[in-house]
Amino acid sequence: MERPSLEFNLPDTHEEGKLYVVDSLNNLNKLNVCPAGSQPSVGEEENTGGTGESMARSNTRNQCLFFIAFILTLIISLALVSFVIFLIFQTRNEVDQISSRLLSEKKNIEELKKLNNIILKHLNESRMNE
Repeated sequence: MERPSLEFNLPDTHEEGKLYVVDSLNNLNKLNVCPAGSQPSVGEEENTGGTGESMARSNTRNQCLFFIAFILTLIISLALVSFVIFLIFQTRNEVDQISSRLLSEKKNIEELKKLNNIILKHLNESRMNE
């Protein structure tokens, strides 16, 4: 899309007319260069007064609050992840302890079975001898 040329051959008019045409061209240029709503018109600038400064302050304040909230969220997330990792290690230690107890109990049960078999053999032999 081609932009219309802003150069015009202006007929000789008196000074007021030239200023009006130049002012109109400047306004047209502002409309073409700036997106809609991004630059206030001349009348709006005069009416707003100091609200530009207050808007800038509130924008800076909002950015600061967003940054602080973001940092707090990161810290809380880090704390939660650390707690979950701690719980995982604790659970692993508990499972290791339980499995070692089970292995030792299994060995004890096998020894008791051997002793039981020896006792049963001895009783069977003693009955046979009687």
